[in-house]
Amino acid sequence: MKKIISIVMAVALTAVSFMSCGKKESAAKNKVSIAMITDSGDITDQSFNQTTYEACKNYADANKLDFKYYKPSGDSTEARVASIDAAIQDGYNVIVMPGFLFAEPFVKVVDDNADITFIALDVSEWDVMSAAEAMGKKDWKIPANAFCAVYAEELPGFFAGYAAVKEGYKHLGFLGGMAVPAVIRYGFGFVQGCNKAAEEMGIAKDITVEYVYGGQFYGDQTITAAMDGWYQSRGVEVVFACGGGIWTSACEAAAKTNGKVIGVDVDQAALINKYGEGMCVTSAMKGLGATVKACLKAAQNGSFAKEYGGQVSSLGLVSGTDVDQNFVALPTDTWSMKNFTADQYRVLVGDVFDGKVKVSNDINAMPATSIKVNQYANIK
Repeated sequence: MKKIISIVMAVALTAVSFMSCGKKESAAKNKVSIAMITDSGDITDQSFNQTTYEACKNYADANKLDFKYYKPSGDSTEARVASIDAAIQDGYNVIVMPGFLFAEPFVKVVDDNADITFIALDVSEWDVMSAAEAMGKKDWKIPANAFCAVYAEELPGFFAGYAAVKEGYKHLGFLGGMAVPAVIRYGFGFVQGCNKAAEEMGIAKDITVEYVYGGQFYGDQTITAAMDGWYQSRGVEVVFACGGGIWTSACEAAAKTNGKVIGVDVDQAALINKYGEGMCVTSAMKGLGATVKACLKAAQNGSFAKEYGGQVSSLGLVSGTDVDQNFVALPTDTWSMKNFTADQYRVLVGDVFDGKVKVSNDINAMPATSIKVNQYANIK
């Protein structure tokens, strides 16, 4: 009888062990694994790709998760989609994509991969809806497995303009790429920041901002020549260069007069300072790293669909006291400013967060100002 009981118990234990193994295997399959796709550039671009790569890798390392990045074979939608497909085939279930070039690939892949989590950085509702309409997907909606993050660009633009005037610059410029909503918000925020600081200091009549769009997202000889005119003939001291690679023209012109440049989107100090030591005053940044961390955490704990799924969210300030938590910021560690301090910056962030200082995100018309703003027709 004892022998029979022992056999029954052994069979039962074997069954429990088998079920336990099945659960472990299932859990392993459901474990978050992260793939980042570059927009076609390298992960050492000191811009969107590198910032996103480092954020993904740091999160994966800290949480012992699998991570790999993929570089498309070319600068095209087809190449980006192929890289996304390759990552999915390789077993990665969270795909992170930085930049507006992913709008069309995003629309192409999210519906057919409901079990994959997609995180698109700096891809707007207009970007994806325009892509969907071009594909004949009328009234298309972002599914629950996907999220697009955009940013309140008027805020870092405001911080940069305010800081530059407080630092002592009186003749400033804004060089935008193309007049798309994100670039306009940066520019109008910059003008508001310059104006606010000038009014506080009682020097509004002494401050001038030159304002223009290049008409493209890259620098060239024509745009450099226009910037030469600003720095050399008009006496512009610092230009906020905002829009893709157009900053190269501002830097080339600034180098001839020991002028200054303000970077955009990420901390561009290392790139800009290659054109001249200390050329970069600061950068108006989007918090790509903070966005990646928050989204990956939600994907890992199973709350992604509830917190982010199906949404396009404009990310800005979430704390008035801890500036590192915010999704828009100035990089206090690398800026070259001496008169405007990190403590003053933190006070400014707190005042904006608390509503003591108002920053408009309206892009329909140039903000009303006490300072002088000279707005020009597009360079190209």
